[in-house]
Amino acid sequence: MEENASTNIVPKQHYGFKKGNPGGPGNPLAGKIAKLRASIVDAVTPEDFKKIAKKLLALALTGDVQAIKELMNRTIGKEKQILEIEAPIKLYNISQETEDAV
Repeated sequence: MEENASTNIVPKQHYGFKKGNPGGPGNPLAGKIAKLRASIVDAVTPEDFKKIAKKLLALALTGDVQAIKELMNRTIGKEKQILEIEAPIKLYNISQETEDAV
């Protein structure tokens, strides 16, 4: 890389796609899936949705655990998952390494 002598600024290197390159073809089925989703939304009426919700509630009230979970997840929201990662960690003594190098 060249350095600009007057300002001592190194020019920024360009990363990523060149201008005009969209980056890839994307999902070739996205349009078809969007049409299918739209047809489902058109087919289900608010009354249908209420019947489904009442059926889910009725199942939950009978003790159906899956229905209870689904009802809680859809009304209250899912519980946040906690991710615990255990990995060996190697600690370095930086001061020792610099003394050895001298």
